[in-house]
Amino acid sequence: MSRSTRTLDDILYPPLEPLRSGHLQVDGRHSLYWETSGNPAGIPVIFVHGGPGAGTSPRSRRYFDPARYHIVLLDQRGSGQSTPLGDCQDNSTDRLIADFEQLREMLGIERWLVFGGSWGSTLSLAYAQAHPQRCLGLVLRGIWLGTQEEIDWWLYGVRNIFPKEWEAFAGFIPEAERGDLLSAYQRRLTHTDPAVYLPAARAWARYEGACIYLRPQPESVAAMTDDTAALGMGRLEAHYFAHQAFLRPGQLLDGVPAIRHLPAIIVHGRYDVICPVRYAHALADAWPQARLVVVPDAGHSSYEPGIAAELVAATDRFAATGRLV
Repeated sequence: MSRSTRTLDDILYPPLEPLRSGHLQVDGRHSLYWETSGNPAGIPVIFVHGGPGAGTSPRSRRYFDPARYHIVLLDQRGSGQSTPLGDCQDNSTDRLIADFEQLREMLGIERWLVFGGSWGSTLSLAYAQAHPQRCLGLVLRGIWLGTQEEIDWWLYGVRNIFPKEWEAFAGFIPEAERGDLLSAYQRRLTHTDPAVYLPAARAWARYEGACIYLRPQPESVAAMTDDTAALGMGRLEAHYFAHQAFLRPGQLLDGVPAIRHLPAIIVHGRYDVICPVRYAHALADAWPQARLVVVPDAGHSSYEPGIAAELVAATDRFAATGRLV
């Protein structure tokens, strides 16, 4: 079967059910959904989802050979099945990193492979740089470094590639407020009235969903504009954008020396409009020991066949050899 005719189901491992699941109470407010699947004696791997606020899904388990991996999924604060949904209070990068450590200790895992895409790549890098001794390696996709430049691109620059989609996104906001779309959306997303925050969340998610694939996928837009998915992503993305992802300027590139020794691969779509490929090159330039794979026929989504194939090949390679390069 040629690469061009392979479907996502041809590439990913078959669906599987969790072995264990539960909620981890990380403070007086946030309760985080977690689950494990695959082989409890296998290589531990933590799936770090995107967004912020996107949550995990059953497909998140399928990038890993269940015979060789102990697969751990966690819905970050305010995301997916964690509660309260879309809650921005006590929600920051440092707290999410601490949550990973609390979960790792609860599960009795000494070290794990860290697998993250988009915002998940940001958080994976931040986590690994804070706790390199707890990482076996990193599989990163769709690099986002959390800079103001990248935030401005998402809010305004995407109109150069998806003009009509951006016009709908900006047009949701009254003209007088369009000079600061982030603040305008954040005011609505954090409003107490569902009649105000839900339409804003849907408009935010519709914009992202329309731009995420190289070729438009209407079903992706429909899934992302579901009220639960849209509220988690809309509120938390705006919250993290407003705080520059709670990172110091240049933090993730400056922190590469702490993780330079770890096996790592960076997978990025050539035509990624959400997270332009130049930032993957910036990370690879700072980290020449990592392997950069630019998929020539893909946008941003990990569900595009070319990207999915590279991710599965990477986890298979690591399981077989302990290497990603």
